[in-house]
Amino acid sequence: MNIVRKDLDQNKATLTVSVTKADYDEKVEKSLRDYRKKANIPGFRPGNAPLGMLRKIYGKALVAEEVNRLVSDGLYNYIKDNNIHILGEPLPAETQGEVDFENSEEYEIDFEIAVAPEFEVSVSKSDKITYYKIKATDEMIDNQIKSYTGRFGKYNQEEIVEENDMVKGELLEMANGKVNENGIKVKDAVLTPEYMKDAAQKALFVGKTKGDKVVFNPQTAFENEVEISSMLKISKEEAKKLTSDFMMQIEGITRYQEGEINQELFDKVFGEGAVTSEKEFRNKIAESIQENLTADSDYKFGIDAREVFTEKYNHLQFPTNILKRWLKVANENLTDEKLEEDFPRIINDLIWQLVKEKIVKMNDIKVETSDVQEYARKVAKSQFAQYGMVGLEDSIIDNYVKDMLKKEETVKNFIDKALEEKVIAYIKTAVKLNEKEISVEDFNKLFETEAAN
Repeated sequence: MNIVRKDLDQNKATLTVSVTKADYDEKVEKSLRDYRKKANIPGFRPGNAPLGMLRKIYGKALVAEEVNRLVSDGLYNYIKDNNIHILGEPLPAETQGEVDFENSEEYEIDFEIAVAPEFEVSVSKSDKITYYKIKATDEMIDNQIKSYTGRFGKYNQEEIVEENDMVKGELLEMANGKVNENGIKVKDAVLTPEYMKDAAQKALFVGKTKGDKVVFNPQTAFENEVEISSMLKISKEEAKKLTSDFMMQIEGITRYQEGEINQELFDKVFGEGAVTSEKEFRNKIAESIQENLTADSDYKFGIDAREVFTEKYNHLQFPTNILKRWLKVANENLTDEKLEEDFPRIINDLIWQLVKEKIVKMNDIKVETSDVQEYARKVAKSQFAQYGMVGLEDSIIDNYVKDMLKKEETVKNFIDKALEEKVIAYIKTAVKLNEKEISVEDFNKLFETEAAN
């Protein structure tokens, strides 16, 4: 087998693969003999079918299979051995017709390849990028404390109904001012006056005590068939038509009491004994908030760095036609209209990928197992934090990380993310930072502006 390269321009080339009978004949014959051992041909015992018959029936298919394998392996090895940085995959040349396996024994197949442009990447103090510094405020700390006291509170049984209490009792449908014996009955029903849309209906419950009876109208109180159907355990269609009053005899009043700022709360949030005073509690929360804000700042810097270097190298030339053909082959559902719409973004993604590869190579940046594990820990902590679970024991985080890293696709994604973080970290040290202090509100507006554009 022979492969010849012909450069069409600096970013496009053809690879002509020539395959002779000598390249595949021996392996085809071996495949025939192997098949003969297990072939079930009418009129012949297994293993005794004439080789010539099998060659006539299956020979061309085996030749096609072996030639395709040879060509595929040959292209891969040629590209690797010659250090050709291709974009996408080799594609059969547009002028390449069908390969005639029926009538030919020697084959010549042309492929087109998109070659990555040659360029050098420069990262220096002449590159200026804004770095937004967000500071944790007392208001943010107070709000976080309120979130914790709300999350780690407790339920108490009370005697007098307040607006936000959960009121429990039996609901009985009324008719003509009396209980309808054949009407709807719901035991252990629960409602909260706070959620009633009608102020007068809400007032019927507020101030009542256990044992009191309250007559109200669900349709007027809630004005929402979903709430009514859930409370009365009827369909939404029935709830929509319901006009009856209901009586509730109050059997229980439950009130949620926010947690107190004390040692019990400190231990629940950060672990036993990690914090022993309110001052330490606030400082620890401030650290946690600042850590998240710094991560947000770094994330924004990464977006801006990508934009700066994509713009810096937007002069790079690409073989547009081949890339579009490859994208269509790689995604059969991709329409021409969608391809044209997305292509500028795809090119920007490609430029950024090439820039990253250059930075990685020139700085010998590597991703170790520890980097992947550390990135996984950050992801795990972030996910737990969304549910207010901070200060978890290392063993809990470690077990969660182990589960995440069992998935090959997850590991691959984490490697890519960890590598990009290292590239961004390098850029951050190499460029001139225009540090700008900003409030969290104004920082969030930056993303709103980007989304609008």
